[in-house]
Amino acid sequence: MRQFDIAIVGAGLAGNLAALALADSGRSVALIAPPARANDGRTTALMDQSIAFLKTLGLWDEVAGIAAALETMQILDGTVRLLRAPPVAFRASEVGLDAFGYNIPNAPFLAVLDARIAACSSITRLENGVTAANAFETGVELVLDDGERVMAALVVGADGRKSKIRESAGIDVRAWSYPQAALVLNFSHERPHGNTSSEFHTESGPFTQVPLPGSRSSLVWVLPPKEAARLRELPVAELSRAVEERMQSMLGKVTVENSPQSFPLSGMTADRFGKGRFVLIGEAAHAFPPIGAQGLNLSLRDIMALRELAGGSEPVNYVTIGERFDRKRQADVRTRTMSVDLLNRSLLSDFLPVQFMRSAGLHLLSALGPLRSIVMREGIEPLGSLKAFRDGLRERVARKQA
Repeated sequence: MRQFDIAIVGAGLAGNLAALALADSGRSVALIAPPARANDGRTTALMDQSIAFLKTLGLWDEVAGIAAALETMQILDGTVRLLRAPPVAFRASEVGLDAFGYNIPNAPFLAVLDARIAACSSITRLENGVTAANAFETGVELVLDDGERVMAALVVGADGRKSKIRESAGIDVRAWSYPQAALVLNFSHERPHGNTSSEFHTESGPFTQVPLPGSRSSLVWVLPPKEAARLRELPVAELSRAVEERMQSMLGKVTVENSPQSFPLSGMTADRFGKGRFVLIGEAAHAFPPIGAQGLNLSLRDIMALRELAGGSEPVNYVTIGERFDRKRQADVRTRTMSVDLLNRSLLSDFLPVQFMRSAGLHLLSALGPLRSIVMREGIEPLGSLKAFRDGLRERVARKQA
């Protein structure tokens, strides 16, 4: 039976990044998952904190060439309701950044990670599924779908919403659904996007265009499920016109590039994010609609927290690492999940007081620069506004003492 210090189950973006983050500690790491079944046409927007983390892993130079900067993010009211909100533009320069983050196509991003993992001597790649995980006093035994058994001191579940690791650890979940589906595609356009992402708030949910390199963008269009299915089956020319009309021709003529994908929107959080020798990250721990570019950024903060606990050169008490990880991640995961859920439900609500509160909030963001700055910093990094205030205060004290 092969033995490892850490076994990571799941080889999506979160699992691959966790393997690379933990591999440089000198610990032996197994990355266990079947090979990817299909090309992923989606993209992922990573905020500044996540980009900084990629740099610490030595990945950013390889990823930068396929990424597009997000310098401005604007919210536009695309409803026809009585109470409508003004446009709000968030500019990275307002908080001293060149860009809030970068939008990265998933398929080439995964290819970069796969190549780096293959070249890493401390990562063993096992292209198998896991059928069971049995915890013992000395470690966790993983049973693979080919009958092999491996042992690990710590098991990281990065195996998605239907996580076998979460189930084996005996961790329950709270799940919910929305009367919505997301239509996802990439498109080219005749006018430059200027590194600006535009999010139209509509009665059915957000319509979010995010820049890609060149005159290209990715799109997440949240719709009623039947309408998403209808649009997905349209000829490319008709779908392209529909996208252009929804964008009010802001980017000129639109040409949809790839076969659109659609999936129902739902949410899920595990009751806890670690237990004993088990830790959950990514969508094994939390999942919510693709709104506000929070999904993988939240998963990367899972990985950062895990690296603090298990990535150093000092001996680790794996017996209780799950409980320590859970305490670290509770506040961040719960608050981000709640904020995305509230935003999405506010768009769906026809209740006038809810519409008023949403409209008034956007009015305040449009008018008050300091409030806008706080919101921007919190979107990039939890407690980012507090950190900026503290750093600014220290800088002022240092200038007075000089």
